[in-house]
Formats: sequence, structure tokens, C-alpha cells
Amino acid sequence: MKSIAEKENMATVAVTKKEVSRDLDHCDIPYYVSEFVEREVGNDYDSLRKLDNLIDKLSENKKQLEEQVLTVSSEVPKRIQNALKNAEDSKKSLGRLLEEETLLSDSINSHLLKAQPWMEDLDVLISQVEEIERHLSYLKWISRIEELSDSIQQYLMTNNVPEAASTLAFMAELDIKLQESSCSHLLAFVRSTVKFWHKILKDKLSSDFEEVLTQLHWPFVGPPQSQAFGLAAPASAPDVYNNLETLFCQLLKLQTSDELLTKPKQLPEKYSLPLSPPIILPIQIMLNPLQKRFKYHFTGNKQTNVLNKPEWYLTQVLMWIGNHAKFLDDKIQPILDKAGSSVNAGLEFSRALVMLILEKLAADIPCLLYDDTLFCHLVDEVLLFERELYSVHGYLSSFPSCMHILSEESCFQRWLTVEKKFALQKMDSMLSSEAAWISQYKDITDVDEMKVPDCAETFMTLLLVITDRYKNLPTASRKLQFLGLQKELVDDFRIRLTQVMKEETRASLGFRYCAILNAVNYIATVLADWADNVFFLQLQQAELEVSAESNAVSKLQLGQLASMESSVFDEMINLLERLKHDMLTRQVDHVFREVKDAAKLYKKERWLSLPSQAEQAVMSLSSTACPMLLTLRDRLLQLEQQLCHSLFKVFWQMLAEKVDIYIYQEIIMANHFNEGGAAQLQFDMSRNLFPLFSHYCKRPENYFKHIKEACIILNLNIGSALLLKDVLQSASENETTLKPNQPSATAALNELGVYKLAQRDVEILLNLRASWPNTGK
Repeated sequence: MKSIAEKENMATVAVTKKEVSRDLDHCDIPYYVSEFVEREVGNDYDSLRKLDNLIDKLSENKKQLEEQVLTVSSEVPKRIQNALKNAEDSKKSLGRLLEEETLLSDSINSHLLKAQPWMEDLDVLISQVEEIERHLSYLKWISRIEELSDSIQQYLMTNNVPEAASTLAFMAELDIKLQESSCSHLLAFVRSTVKFWHKILKDKLSSDFEEVLTQLHWPFVGPPQSQAFGLAAPASAPDVYNNLETLFCQLLKLQTSDELLTKPKQLPEKYSLPLSPPIILPIQIMLNPLQKRFKYHFTGNKQTNVLNKPEWYLTQVLMWIGNHAKFLDDKIQPILDKAGSSVNAGLEFSRALVMLILEKLAADIPCLLYDDTLFCHLVDEVLLFERELYSVHGYLSSFPSCMHILSEESCFQRWLTVEKKFALQKMDSMLSSEAAWISQYKDITDVDEMKVPDCAETFMTLLLVITDRYKNLPTASRKLQFLGLQKELVDDFRIRLTQVMKEETRASLGFRYCAILNAVNYIATVLADWADNVFFLQLQQAELEVSAESNAVSKLQLGQLASMESSVFDEMINLLERLKHDMLTRQVDHVFREVKDAAKLYKKERWLSLPSQAEQAVMSLSSTACPMLLTLRDRLLQLEQQLCHSLFKVFWQMLAEKVDIYIYQEIIMANHFNEGGAAQLQFDMSRNLFPLFSHYCKRPENYFKHIKEACIILNLNIGSALLLKDVLQSASENETTLKPNQPSATAALNELGVYKLAQRDVEILLNLRASWPNTGK
């Protein structure tokens, strides 16, 4: 009974404990009491004797807590009282500060009111002082300019021209500094003073300089060796050259004032000429007689001014540049170097004469824009002029050139149109020529490796000439437009070749068909080479930038262009390669059909009844194989002569692959072989078929792997064949039962030299052997 009661009590306690749960959001006293009782008493009711001690202990703890609460209760009011006191003190201090601030503000306002009349009077005085200072400064500037003007007058009266030129240069610099000033009258005074003295000095120095040039027989109308004085050295030469140097340097000092007063003639903005500094004054004076001659001969109604002879004025300018180059380098350049100038005398002289050409072209081009013959002739002559100007006379690409005139929108579009028109006419004539499909170098073996027909070589020469014509254009966008024209021409030529090829499809082994194939291969090869040229790589970069700005291509294409994985001619090359592959495939198929027709008798050979090798004195080629091998030999020789080396290599490899599969599937796999038949097949292949291709590679049997390996299996001796059969059978069983550590079928085949054929094919070949011994299986 006691046991039952204890169990009931324990269950009650457990239930009670289970029922008291903790409230996490509040101070849960019942939970803590329950925990305390559980910890101190637990399930042992004998421990209830401790209750007296427990009550005493709790009473003592309660007393201590009450004392602590009383202590804290007494301390907190003191802290609050101190805080309140501090707050009161701060409030009083703040009040005093506010009173002081109010007094100070009132005092300041009162002072400002009293000082206001003084401030107004002072502002008036300051304004007056500033105005007086401005007037004084104004007068100082006027005085300074008048002093400089007086100095120039004094220098000129004493014939001290160098100092007068230096003083004028200083005055011109002051004029430049005053450009931001709003004193319009002062600016006008300074500018008029500069202009006055500049004219006097320029007229005097120009007159003296022209006199010296006359003594030198300037300008030189003939080549250097025929010049009367110029570079020659008569007795008076030192004095003349000293005067030349003195006057040249003095004229250089007038450069700043000359640039202020003289606006150089500018062509319209549509020509987009690059910015360039004005021609230095002494070179301008040296050019005056040449400019007069140019305008006299090549403007107006003179007989030398005709639209159909642009070479006259272009050649004349080149002659002038050449005739004066040595004098400029030997006599003028040292003067410039000594004066500390960075100007190159020869280039400065050329630049000034080229500007005459540009003005002439800008005037003439609108008159002949729609006359194809005249316009084309003008462009040709301009390009020849540009080539000599850059290559012979070292003209810089950063200077204005004739290409800027040709790049003007209406002129450029006309140039593109004419270029395309004449290119298409050239293509028509080259394809209709009797020698279109004949190589120019057919009789020269070393040169005629590509066997390029005349039309293809002429076409690529045409593209190369077009490249040379536009490569010096000043902007990448213009070059890209010409590149687009070249792509159009390539595509047009490809289409024409395709049309001619379709006419020759029935004679796919004929001379013309092979010539077309050589042409396609040559064009694709040359375009691939051009793609690595620096010029076209730069165009590729320009095309990338344009495409990125316009979002005209995908990110993948942009990535390929940027990484140089593709080129500007990729699309054209791919189309040509596709055409080349189609034409080669058609040729291979044609020859292969002939080979199959010639192999009909060979397919019907009685492989089961042929005598063994031991029964024959000498092995000989199967008579039924002769037509097939003769066909192969004749076609290989024919196409070797008609196709270029790279194309023929692809051709015979494609043909070898087809013949290999055909003989393997249609002859070997379709027949059974006795020992003599297997030996005859191997002899026909290894001693007759393979050697046909030995002229083109060292190991032709590697291109007939199916045939070679089939012959190995068929000609195994009986023991090896039985062993191989067992290995293959065991390997097949192991695949189904998953038995490890068995001989590998692949290793066994590799040991025999069989790598291409699959295990199943080898098993079929073994079953094609007719003579197996009776093993009792």
C-alpha cells in the first residue's frame, strides 16, 4: 500500500511540475517557486524536515533585501536633488547669457545705425578711388603703348630695325593680354597702333627681303644644278646671305603681330581640314612670286587652266618643292634653328604650296563632279601627287592634304560610285577575256604553285590598287566605307565565279572548272593574309568602335573582334571556303562514281576459290582491279596538274577516305575469303592501291585504315585468329557478367596493329574467313 501511495504522490508532483510552465514575457514567481521547491525538496518527502532551516534562511534573505531597498531608497533622492540643483544653476547661467546677448545686440544695432551714414560716404569714396585707379590704369596702358610707339619711331629714325621689330613684338603681346578687357576703345587704340607700325615695318622689311631674294635669283624655276646663283657662291655671296639671315630673323619677330592682324584664308568647314598654324611671315614673302605664277597660269581663261589637265598644276607644285628643297634645307633651316624656331623650312614651304592645290581642287571639283572620265582622271592624278608628296618630300599626314578635299561628302560619295563602276567594268572585261582562266605563269613551275588564273590575279590586283588609293584617307569612317566597297566587289566576283562554275558543273574535272576552284582558293588565301596586315587590323579596331557605339553587332561578335579571333574579311572568306568545299566535293564525287563503276568486276571476284600464295609462283594484281586502279591513277594525275597543291592535297585525302570506306563495306564486308582470297586482297591493296598515293605522302596506308586493318585480320594465321576470336568472345561475355581482370580486347587488337576497327567489326571479319579448323567446339 505504501508503495502505491508513493507512486501516486510522485505522479501528482510530476503532473504539478509539468503543469507549471514558464512565462518568458513576465517575471513568473510561481515558476521560480516551483523550481526552488524542486531543487531543495524534490521527490524525497523525508527532506521536509529541512523546512525550518529553509524558512529561517529565506527570512534572513528577505531581511537583507529589505535593508538594501531602504538604503537605495535613501540614496536616490539625494542624486535627484543634486541633478535638480545643477539644472537650476544652468538655467540661471543661461538667463544671464541671454541678457548679455540682448544688451550686446542692442549695442551693435545702435552702432550700425550711427555708422550707416559713414558707410554710405565711405562706399562713395571707395567707388571714386576704384574709378580713379581704373582711369589711372587706363592712362598707364595708353602711356605704355605711346612709349612703345615712340620707341619704335626712334628706332626707325636711327635705322635700328631689329629693336623696332622687337618692340613691336612686345606691343603685340600686350595686345593679346588685353583681349579679355572690356575697354573697347583701349583695345582699338592698341590694335590700331600695332597695325600702323606693323605695316611700316612689314613693308620696309618685305621690300628689303624681296631685294635680297632677287639677288639670289629667287624663285628657282629649274633644278638646283641649273640655278644661276641660289646655292652658288660668287664673291658677293657672304654679304647677301648675311642680309638674308638678318632680314629673315627680323621678319620672324613680326610673326605675332602679323597673326593678330592677318586672317589666313580658310576653306569651308565641310572639308574638315586639321587646324594648323599660319605660314611664317618670311616664308609667305618667299612664296609670293610662286603664288602669283600659280594664279596666273591656273585660274581664269588661260590655256593652262583646263579641267582635263589637273596634272599640269600638280606637277608644277611638285617641281617647285623639289627645286627649292636644297636651298631651304641648307640656307633657311639653319636660320630658323639659330632663332630657336621649331618650324621645318621645307615642310612649311610645301604646306603653303599644298594650300594652293587645295583651293584649286575645291574650285574645280564641283565643275567635273558628274563627268566620270574627268573626275576619275582627277582622282588618279591627285593620288599620284599625294604619293610623291609623302614618299619623296616627307610631307606629314597631320597637315592639310588633298585627301581632305576628296573626303568631302558629295565628292567622296561620287568617288565611291565611280570606283565601283570602273571596278565592275574591269571585272566584266577580265572574265570575258580569252585568257581569263589561264595562268600567266603556267610555264614557270616555281612561280605557278598556286595555278592562279589570270582573272583572279587581276581581280586581287584591282583590290590591292583600291586599298592603295584609299589608305591615306584622313578618317577611319571613310576608310571603312571603302572597305565595304571592297567586300561588295569580292562578293560580286564570288557570285560571278559561282555562275560560271554552274555552267561547268557537267565537266567538273575540266580545265575551266579547276581554274575556277583555283581562283576561289587564291582569293580566300589572299584575304586571309590581308586580315593580318596592320592596316586592316587598324580598320578592324575602328569597325569595333563604330559597332560598339551603334550597338550594331552582338556582344559575342564584339568580343571576337576585340580579341582578334575574327577579321574584317571573315564573312567573305567563309563564303569562299564554302564554295571551295562544295566544288571539291563535287569533283571527289565525280571521280568516286567513276571508281565505283570501274570496280564492279572487282566486287564480283571469287574470293572463296582463289589459289593460296603457296600455290602461285609469283603474286600478281587481280585483273578485275585494273580498271579501278587505272581510273584512280589517271584522275589523280589529271587533277594534280590542274589543281594547286593545297587543293589537290584536300582532294586526294577526301577521295582516299571514300575509296577506303567503299572497298571495306562493298567488297570486303560483302564477301567471304579463303586463304588465297585474303592474300590476293592484301597484295592488291598494299602493292597496288596504296602506292598510287605514295607520291603525295610517305605512308599512304594510313589513309586506308579500314582496308589495312581488315587485311590484317583476314590474313592472320590460324592460331592467332583462333586466339583472337577467343579473346573477343571472352571480352563480350565479360561485358555481360562484369568479370574483371580478363584480357582486354582493345589491347589484343592494338597488339596486332588494329586501331580503327571496332570489336564487333573484327568479329564479323573473322567470320568472313572461310577456312577454320575443326576444334570440336
